[in-house]
Amino acid sequence: MSATPRHVLTQALNAPDEAASSQLNEDQIIGAIASVYDPEIPVNIYELGLIYAVDMYEDGRVNIEMTLTAPNCPSAQELPLQVKQAVESVPGVTAAKVEIVWNPPWDMSRMSDEARLALNMF
Repeated sequence: MSATPRHVLTQALNAPDEAASSQLNEDQIIGAIASVYDPEIPVNIYELGLIYAVDMYEDGRVNIEMTLTAPNCPSAQELPLQVKQAVESVPGVTAAKVEIVWNPPWDMSRMSDEARLALNMF
């Protein structure tokens, strides 16, 4: 098994690297991440642009870099755990690691059009 990750995205909404091969299903990983919602905002964290990177390994490991809308976010403890649990529920995932990063800082420009529409931010 290779220890080289397949980098799925470097920031939310980038297209996956289709040239790489993996036993993991990218759509299922992203779908699992998108099942997690910020409790204060009725939009999932993927559409909010909180996911900065997803690295998938052939042995089933998934590493995720995410941020929060603010360093003092009241959900700072629960959101990473929810992401970890959601990704680990995907068939083929052996382990998920979620790291909170602060660089670059999150801002509203990272949100998808769907998130902006849902939040009436156009």
